[in-house]
Amino acid sequence: MTEVLDPTKLLFDLHRGTEIAETFSGCLDPEAIAHRVTDGIVERFDCAFARVWLLEPDRTCLKLVASSGMYTRIDGRFARVPMGAYKVGKIAQNRVSFLSNHLADETWVGDRNWAITNNIRGFAGYPLEIKGRVVGVLAAFSHQEMPPEFLEFLRMLCTIAAIAIDSAFKHQQEKQAWQSMSQNQAITQGSLSDRLAHILNFNRLTLVGTEKVLNLTIDYVFLRAAEILNQIGGAYCRLIYSDISISLEAIIAKTGVRIADPQKWLRSLFGELFLIVSSLGGVINIHDTELQIAITIPFTKDAIPLSDRELEMMQLLTQGLRDRDIAQKLIISESTVKFHINNILTKLKARTRFQALHLAIVNGWI
Repeated sequence: MTEVLDPTKLLFDLHRGTEIAETFSGCLDPEAIAHRVTDGIVERFDCAFARVWLLEPDRTCLKLVASSGMYTRIDGRFARVPMGAYKVGKIAQNRVSFLSNHLADETWVGDRNWAITNNIRGFAGYPLEIKGRVVGVLAAFSHQEMPPEFLEFLRMLCTIAAIAIDSAFKHQQEKQAWQSMSQNQAITQGSLSDRLAHILNFNRLTLVGTEKVLNLTIDYVFLRAAEILNQIGGAYCRLIYSDISISLEAIIAKTGVRIADPQKWLRSLFGELFLIVSSLGGVINIHDTELQIAITIPFTKDAIPLSDRELEMMQLLTQGLRDRDIAQKLIISESTVKFHINNILTKLKARTRFQALHLAIVNGWI
């Protein structure tokens, strides 16, 4: 596009784009985010229709998950588009946007008569891309020519939507993993030391103290630690029960490769467990120079620091509801919703809603 951008119109369009982004702020459902994006484009910019396809896990096909405007069904001809097929598939594969204000004249359009009959002139297709990785494609169709300011807005919106959708996908995967782990642990028989010994295989494990029943999150920490230790190689481990805590200490056998900074190396291996252990009031100690690590978690009652109302808020956030939806559902004001959420962040010492939800999930509060 060679037209000169109108600063006033661009600012206005970006402001309306911000309003759309606010509708999916905090949403943890990728398809719900997609719906709010297409609804917002049609409602605020008078587009004929807008659609979002999301890349399926095997990354070979795009699935139509949201369609607003003239067409709202998502089970038609383009419900699934293989990577590289049609214009949508090519946008995803090549990570290149495509813009046209003369859609009926484009050679790639399968049905020119449809475009002429419905007076569809403008088309904009953008990859939903984050750090060089595509998570989907957004397409907007317009009866009028699309001005350059609108296209600039779409580019910005696609960036924000891609980040939100990617975060929602990661949250879903994390939650599924935790639920799967919880279910597996619920049906697994045997003590923690038995399961650790099975994971550690030929590595030595010594049990000190009398075993106690642990909650699933503590079980997960030590079982995951054992998996990491088993991947490293030989290790001598002690599982220690005291009156106030449980600990797993490990001394790792020297590897054939010289490790310049053992502490940094171990921190990178066990990094995923630091936040969980911290949320349980525990600590992971790593020796400064030797390949030694100790994980200690205190025995405490599973006291939930959140009130019933705050837990209710968290449940609704996991459903992808925005503040306005929560306020309507609970018959309270949006400011009250924000007040409760700020209290939640303070109590959990979390910086973001995503981190707060993560802590609530790993502790089994929601």
